[in-house]
Amino acid sequence: MSEHIHDLVIVGGGPAGLSAAIYASRSMLDAVTLEREAVGGQMVLTSEIDNYPGVPHAQAFDLVDSMRTQAEDLGARIEMSPVSSIDWSESDGLFRVQTPDGVYVSRALIAAPGARPRPAGFLGEREFTGRGVSYCATCDGMFYRNKHVFVVGGGNSAAEEALFLARIAARVTMVVRKDHLRALRALVDELTANERVEIRYETSIVRVSGDGLPGAITFRDNRSGDEHTETFDEGSVGIFVLVGREPETALLDGLVELDDAGYVVSDERMVTRTPGLYVAGDARSKPLRQIVTAAADGAVAATSAAAFLGRPIDG
Repeated sequence: MSEHIHDLVIVGGGPAGLSAAIYASRSMLDAVTLEREAVGGQMVLTSEIDNYPGVPHAQAFDLVDSMRTQAEDLGARIEMSPVSSIDWSESDGLFRVQTPDGVYVSRALIAAPGARPRPAGFLGEREFTGRGVSYCATCDGMFYRNKHVFVVGGGNSAAEEALFLARIAARVTMVVRKDHLRALRALVDELTANERVEIRYETSIVRVSGDGLPGAITFRDNRSGDEHTETFDEGSVGIFVLVGREPETALLDGLVELDDAGYVVSDERMVTRTPGLYVAGDARSKPLRQIVTAAADGAVAATSAAAFLGRPIDG
């Protein structure tokens, strides 16, 4: 594998990576897309997608499958292989992407690594992850049918997941650090109208404890600083943490410039400081991170890479 030099390696199989794969295929590039976990990236962490143009009320897995099928029908090569390192040599201008299957060598690279859930930081969070603490309602919500769930966060993702959980759980309590929700007004209105949803403002979770599964949650009143603990039958509650994402940029250390929040700095053509290296999607510094903007980034990145390789995409 290391003897073959690809035109392009795309790291990440979310909407940015899949869009890049589509545009790279249209330019007849010898490209390979590498995804470590699940094609679709963060799209698979939600159930219904309502804001992707032309596909109203889309089921996430259907949209992912449609994107992947379109890319592969155009000749895209997608492989499930986690990337452990990315190196670039100034002497030959080549990228070397290390995976368990070997090294992929390419003349250009598009980094679309996405982001990972940001932890809330309460005691017991790591200990109970996968055993009462989750970061994906659509992945784990069914484990809490007719139970009491807590949703930590006050943004769009938290609001959407709370509404999803309200269809499954007996009771949903949102734990919001500030005195207001940061979600869209339509989501806020829907939450406040839902009888199964309670919102606790200016509240944080301090600690989750229990013997194997959460049996007690300690809350802090952020106004007074007072704390109180509520106890539950173990296995009767779930905590869903939805307080944002952190960019997956560790693989790009030394190859790109990062902003103060750790996102990759690029220009409007997705160009980074390393020749031939482009960035797309949620790991990129930009004002809006949505499926539609990730897909646009991927299209632009592939177009820029094709031009860099002397194979501009025509139309």
